[in-house]
Amino acid sequence: MEATKKSYPTDLTDSQWEVVKDLIPAAGTGGRKRTVDIRAVLNGIFYINAAGCAWRMLPHDFPVWQTVYHYFRHWRITNTWQEINAKLQQWYRVSEGREATPSAGCIDSQSTKIASRLASPEAVGIDGNKLVNGRKRHILVDTLGLLLMVVVSAANLDDRKGAVMLLEKINHRDHFPRLSTIWVDRGYRGQAFIMAILHTFYWCLQVVVPAVGQKGFVVQQKRWVVERTFAWFSRFRRLNREYELLPETSEAFFYVGMIHILLKRLA
Repeated sequence: MEATKKSYPTDLTDSQWEVVKDLIPAAGTGGRKRTVDIRAVLNGIFYINAAGCAWRMLPHDFPVWQTVYHYFRHWRITNTWQEINAKLQQWYRVSEGREATPSAGCIDSQSTKIASRLASPEAVGIDGNKLVNGRKRHILVDTLGLLLMVVVSAANLDDRKGAVMLLEKINHRDHFPRLSTIWVDRGYRGQAFIMAILHTFYWCLQVVVPAVGQKGFVVQQKRWVVERTFAWFSRFRRLNREYELLPETSEAFFYVGMIHILLKRLA
């Protein structure tokens, strides 16, 4: 008699599945009927992100790794991960007594070493300030620390240029009509840059500066939420370093991580 499958810590609970199942795109028309268990596919993707293992090392009690990877890649290309993240984020904000979309946010970047020598060379560089050879993650979060948008670039990209790339994606998607104020650190300072953002995107950048005479690490007002978000993502081994060949794949795993966090909070 076949033993009952034991669950992994990353598996969706029944209540979490009830929250997310209607956000999964329906099977396309034509061709063979979908037979794969989509809940098991999601569990496989969450396992990969948390465990940090290669796709080919996915345990055999999940669907075959090629199938799991196919859905992960397809949903990356179709922006499904971003859309699911945005919807869950709105539900969570409302559950916390907030408006569905934020009026303020915070931008920061994180340089991370590259682990794959096969990564696209144009998306790899050296951060001269932190002496990191790899990539830089630029993220925008709301005041709860929830991920709004992420862009992954070469580590040698200036923070201000990274912020422009981030804001261009947000402006194009028009997901955040109430957004007006964005807090940043001194890496984004410069009157010309701040005014250019204001005139181009109509968003006000506010630079949070340390107190006079401050030494060592001190939690900065307004900006601490984005530092906490990076700490949340550090729990996912797939995000500890840059293992992906394409920056877009890394971005998708950030949304996967945020979706996993939100599902635990909502259910």
